[in-house]
Amino acid sequence: MPELPEVEVVRAGLEPAVTGALVTSVTVFDERSLRRHTGPGEDFVDRLEGRTVLSAERRGKFLWLPLGAQARSAGSGQAHSTGTGQARSTGSGQAHSTGSGQATGAEALVVHLGMSGQVLLRDRATDDRLTRIRLDLEHPAHGPLRLNFVDQRIFGSMAIDAMLATPDAAVGLVPSQVAHIARDPLDPLFDDRLFLARLARRNTGVKRALLDQTLLSGVGNIYADEALWAARIHYDQPTSTLSRARAKLLLAEVRLVLAKALGEGGTSFDAQYVNVNGASGYFSHSLNAYGQQGKPCPRCGRPIVRESFMNRGSHFCPFCQRVRLPV
Repeated sequence: MPELPEVEVVRAGLEPAVTGALVTSVTVFDERSLRRHTGPGEDFVDRLEGRTVLSAERRGKFLWLPLGAQARSAGSGQAHSTGTGQARSTGSGQAHSTGSGQATGAEALVVHLGMSGQVLLRDRATDDRLTRIRLDLEHPAHGPLRLNFVDQRIFGSMAIDAMLATPDAAVGLVPSQVAHIARDPLDPLFDDRLFLARLARRNTGVKRALLDQTLLSGVGNIYADEALWAARIHYDQPTSTLSRARAKLLLAEVRLVLAKALGEGGTSFDAQYVNVNGASGYFSHSLNAYGQQGKPCPRCGRPIVRESFMNRGSHFCPFCQRVRLPV
């Protein structure tokens, strides 16, 4: 599943192309890609056509496009957007709410990439194989565009969702489907002290904690393994045994690996993980632990090992990353 760097690459690619664009036409080719939308395909189309995309936002692995209000011109039946109701959700927007967790009337198009979802920007003449949902857009500067939601395995989805105020309501809104997700370590408003305190109270293995999106978001199997390798921490080290210094080191390594992966366009092992133009990321060439089983540890030269973990695998160096228990 795409993690923070891959989703941020998509968000950053979408933002200049879709911000201010009018949704002129929506085509749903496969309603299985609307599994998280509360309503049939017709409802999705009716609620999306004629609206303006206000921005492209992300929290952790979750991506959404805030939408302007929808209006119908009198007598013509043509949908058009008023362009009002702007809200950015991760630090630069205005919250329109009477209180934390309350609905605001604002809505967003939420995009779940799932295991193989892609959001591709095309010209109006281009459709991609396995396109599940197609949006035709009219941008005031770029002209006509097409946004294809492509998904081979159909684990991803699109949905129109209500926007809610976050607990720190002064800084923005998030879709209700994202309201339970914590901020990610690259978010300027991420609270290090709160994270370290909550981590210390957990009674679990440290990798399970890193993968808990309610504790911190954006980290999945790849970047958890990489950060734990860099911090020399075993994936099953009990969180309660981590000293504050080691916990701070781990958080720092999480940030470093996410930032480096983001700078290299994310991690692409196959054609499923691509940016909005269909290009792959290159961080797979920089991996030290994930997927490197049998290869020498870049630090000590001993073989990297893979062990089963939560229906997936954990990759680590058994020499550099030992479980350390208090004496």
